[in-house]
Amino acid sequence: MAKLRGRAIGRSTLRRQEIFWFYLFILPWLVGFACFTAYPIFASAYFSFTQYTVFQPPRWVGLANFSFLFHDNLFWHSLLLTFTYAVVSVPLHLFLAFCCALLLNIPMHFMRALRTVYYLPTVLPIAATSMLWLFLFLPQFGIINWVVRSLSGVDGPDWLGDPHWVLPALIIMSLWSIGSPMVIFLAGLQAIPPELYEAAELDGAGVVSRALHVTVPMVSPVILLNLILGLIGASQTFAQVYIMTKGGPDYASYLYNLYLYQNAFEYFKMGIASAQAWILFLIILALTALVFKSSARWVYYGGER
Repeated sequence: MAKLRGRAIGRSTLRRQEIFWFYLFILPWLVGFACFTAYPIFASAYFSFTQYTVFQPPRWVGLANFSFLFHDNLFWHSLLLTFTYAVVSVPLHLFLAFCCALLLNIPMHFMRALRTVYYLPTVLPIAATSMLWLFLFLPQFGIINWVVRSLSGVDGPDWLGDPHWVLPALIIMSLWSIGSPMVIFLAGLQAIPPELYEAAELDGAGVVSRALHVTVPMVSPVILLNLILGLIGASQTFAQVYIMTKGGPDYASYLYNLYLYQNAFEYFKMGIASAQAWILFLIILALTALVFKSSARWVYYGGER
């Protein structure tokens, strides 16, 4: 009995030591999470119900900030623009990333170098790439209009100066950084068992049929992941618009996050900006839930019937 009791005490002491060292090692992360994530979340939730200008203490106003936004035409305009941008850019983004992943999945020489080249735009600073595209979209001397003029003989539009063309220009620019979804698609493609393609080929399936009935269903979970990440990323687009257009011309590129930024850091309406942030969070949450709900119809998980 004494030996068993001694072993139990020793295990208990060892367990307490393991717990102590565990919390000691994750303490830096806990402090960082509490200061830079948890506190801003709860603070913004509180500020969304207050009138807060940074220079004065917050004053409780209840739902006044949300009521102001719901009656603000600029709020609805920026929300509609962001929705349009996401609905158009995300499918194009996923389609192009999937096509590139298919090409980069073909075994050939220098494939690793090619994959690196395709991924490079993703790691480049947004400010630098925005300035690059700013020059590409120049109406007189930009490369894009030079290509249009060379192929069709027609002068290209003023991409960033025309209200009808500025949003398409931003959507075209978004297709530049397909590296992250492309890599995820590539991992999904390489996880498909080759036996499935062999069986489909023996059944007489052609290239298109194998792609539609083998490749797409097998990577549908990856499509779901990239779709959710794409919607979240598109709804938070800010830096490109701030650098290239400032929301113009005539508010034609005035996306939601630019309006939020201006309320917070130019007009110092922190209460309204916090309310905007929570509205955006709820919209993203609803869209994600909707996508997950619909995934039961089109996402295939291996082993499920």
